[in-house]
Amino acid sequence: MMLPGWRQWLFAFKVSGAALLALGIALWVDLPRPYWAMATVYITMQPLSGATRSKALYRVVGTLIGVSAAVVLVPPLIDSPEMLTLGLALWTAGCLYLSLLDRSPRAYLFMLAGYTAALIGFPAVTAPETIFDTAVSRAEEITLGILCASLVASLVFPEPVGPVLAGRVGAWLAETGRWTGDVLSGAGEEPAVRARRLRLAAEAAEIDALSAHLAYDTSAQSRAVPLVQLLRGRMLMLLPVLSSLADRIAALRGLSGLTPELRSLLADVEAWSAAGAPAGEAGALMVRIEAADHPLPPHPSWTALVLASLIDRLRELVAIGQDCRALQDGIGRGDGSLREPLAYAGEFGGRAPRHRDHGMAARSALGAFLGIVACVVAWIATAWPDGATAAMMGAVLCCMFATQDDPVPAILSFATWTGIAALAVGVLQFGVMPLVHDFVSLALVLAPALILCGLLMTNPRTLPVGLALGVNGNALLAIQDRYATEFGAYVNSGLALVGGIWIAALVTRLVRSVGAEHGARRLVAASRADLARAARRRGRGDRTAFAHLMLDRLGLLVPRLAAAGPDSDLSRIDTLAALRVGMNLVSLRRARHGLPPEAVASLDGALDAVASHYEGPRGPASETLLRRIDAALARVEAESGGESGHGARRDALLGLVGLRRALFPGGPPPGPALRVGEAA
Repeated sequence: MMLPGWRQWLFAFKVSGAALLALGIALWVDLPRPYWAMATVYITMQPLSGATRSKALYRVVGTLIGVSAAVVLVPPLIDSPEMLTLGLALWTAGCLYLSLLDRSPRAYLFMLAGYTAALIGFPAVTAPETIFDTAVSRAEEITLGILCASLVASLVFPEPVGPVLAGRVGAWLAETGRWTGDVLSGAGEEPAVRARRLRLAAEAAEIDALSAHLAYDTSAQSRAVPLVQLLRGRMLMLLPVLSSLADRIAALRGLSGLTPELRSLLADVEAWSAAGAPAGEAGALMVRIEAADHPLPPHPSWTALVLASLIDRLRELVAIGQDCRALQDGIGRGDGSLREPLAYAGEFGGRAPRHRDHGMAARSALGAFLGIVACVVAWIATAWPDGATAAMMGAVLCCMFATQDDPVPAILSFATWTGIAALAVGVLQFGVMPLVHDFVSLALVLAPALILCGLLMTNPRTLPVGLALGVNGNALLAIQDRYATEFGAYVNSGLALVGGIWIAALVTRLVRSVGAEHGARRLVAASRADLARAARRRGRGDRTAFAHLMLDRLGLLVPRLAAAGPDSDLSRIDTLAALRVGMNLVSLRRARHGLPPEAVASLDGALDAVASHYEGPRGPASETLLRRIDAALARVEAESGGESGHGARRDALLGLVGLRRALFPGGPPPGPALRVGEAA
C-alpha cells in the first residue's frame, strides 16, 4: 500500500481544519447541534476546490428545500404517524428519483432536499411543537458546514479543477494519438487496441464529469467552459471516426485496394498525428485528401465505395484532430479564445443529451421508500427510544449509494465502519472528553482522528471508510457547548445508527441490487432501442446529439463490462460498431430527403429492416437485412446514375456502406447489382 502523498495530506489537513472551524463557529453562536456542521464538512469537501463549490451551492439550496418540506409535512400529520411516514418516505423517494435522472452537480440539490426532510422530520415526531426551531437550527448547522468547507477549499492552497482537467485532456489526446497511429498503420483491429479504445471511451466520460465543475472554478480555465464543451463533442466524435477508419482500412486490404498513393497518404496523416497535429500542416493534408476524393462513377464498384468512405473518415479525422489541438491550446491559455478558426465547425452547438434510466431510478426510489417504512415499522414495533435515528440513517444510506448497481456491499461496509467508529468514539467520549475544558484542548484531541478520516477519503478504495468515520463519528461524538452524556443513551444511539444502516441494506438487497451485468444489459438494451427508433423515424436527425447519447452510455457501459467478466456474452459486443450504425442511420435519414421517391422507398425498406433487427433479440444480423441493404445500394445507384458523385446520392451510398460494414464486418462484397424494384 502506497503512503499518502503531499496532496493527500493537504486535503486531510484542510478537511479537518474546516470541520474544526465549523465546530468553533457553531459553539460560538450557540447552535444546538454543532456536530451537524462538522459532519456536513465531511460530506461536502472534495479534493478539488471547484468541485466543492459546485456541490456546495446545490447542497445549500437542497437543504433549504428539505427543511421547508419538513416544516410543511410534520405539523399537520403529527397525529397520524402512518401518513407522516408515508409523506416523508414519498418525498425522499421522489427527490431521489429526480436526482438519479439528473446526473450533474445539480443532482445534489434533489438528493439533499430528499433526505434533509427525513433528517429533520423524524426526530421532530416526539416534539412537534419544536419543528420550526429545529428546522432553522439544522439549516443553519448544515449551511455553516457547507460554507466552511467551501471557504477552506477556496482559500487554503486551493486545488483548482482547470489544471487537472487540462492535464487529463492532454493525456487523453496523447493516447488517442497512439490509437490513431495503430489505426493508420493497419493495427487498429487487434484485440489489445480494441480494449484500449474502450478505456478511452470511459476516460472521456470521466473528463466530462470533471468538466461539470469547471464553471465554479477559480483557475484561468474557468473562462474556457465553452471551449471545453466544444472539445468534448469532438473527443466523442473522434472515437467512431477512428473505429470506422480501422474497419475501412481492413476492408480495403482484403480487397487489395490499398494503392501506393493511399498508403503514402495514410502514412503522412499518421506522422502528422504523431507530431501533435500541428495546425500549419493540416491544410496541406486536406489538399491531398481532396485530391484523392474522386467523384463516384454511375455504377461504382464496392472497392470504390469503401475507398470513398475511407476518404470521408480521413477528412473528418484531420479536421477533428486539428480542432482538438486548437481547443486544447485555448483551454490551456485560459483566456477562452481561439487563435484559428475551427475546421469542423457547426456540428456541436446543440444540447448534449445524457442517458437516463427511468426504470432503475424508480427502483432506487422504491428501495428508499420501503427502507424508510421498514425503519419506522421497527421503531414503532419495538418502541425504540432512538428509532428516529434509524429512520434517518435508512433514508440517508438508501440515497447515498443509489447510483451503484449493487449498493449493498458499500452500505454494509458503511455499517461496519460505523460500528468501529462507535467503539472508538465511545473511548474518546468517556475516557478523554471529560478532561477537555476549552476549545484549544478539544481541537487537539479531535485533530488526529479528523485528519485520519480525511486521509481515508483521498483513496477511492477507502473513501466509504473515511465517510463513515467522519460523518457518523462526529454524529456519535455529539459535541455541544458543555459535556453531558450518558452511557445508555450513547449505546442506544450507536445501535440505532448501525441498525438503520442494516435495515437499509436488507431492503436494498431485496428490492434494488442488480449487479454490474444487469446494469450493462440495460444499457445495451437502451442503445438498441434508440437504434431502432433512429431507423424508424424519417426526419433528418441530429448526428452529434446521437453520438453524445451513445457515447455517454458507452462510458457507463465500459466499467460494467469489466466487472461482468470475460466469460459474459456481453464481452463480445462491439460497442463502437453499434455507435457507427447509429451515425450512419442519422446520415441516411438526412440523405433520403434529397433522393427520388423510388430510391427513398428502397432506402426506407433497408431502414425498416435495421429497426426490426434492433427491436428483436440480440444476435447477429440476418441475411434478409443484408439483402435489403444491397437492394438499397443498387436502387440508389440506378436512380441517380447521372449525378456527379456528391450530394444526397453520395451520402446515401456511403451511409449504406457504413451500415453494411458495421453490421456485417466479415461479409463478402455485394454481388451483381439487384434488379431495380426487386424486393429483397
